Amino acid sequence: MRILKCSEVSELASQALDRKLGWRERFGLYMHLLLCKPCVQFRRQISFLRRAASALPEDDSSRPDAKLAPSARDRIRTRLGGDRP
Repeated sequence: MRILKCSEVSELASQALDRKLGWRERFGLYMHLLLCKPCVQFRRQISFLRRAASALPEDDSSRPDAKLAPSARDRIRTRLGGDRP
């Protein structure tokens, strides 16, 4: 079994949040994480982001500050080069 590249590990770490990895994938991930501290940190960060995002309410449009002011919309539209109202 070969040691996985960091790009492969980042993909597997992301997939592990959505599905159960097979034993070879888990083993490859484990072996790489023993040797690569940046990938360990990446895995922690995406796990944190997943937990933080899941703690947010599904529909945030009911908050009064969730809507952009018309002047902000106009500025964004101008910057993006759009001319739709």
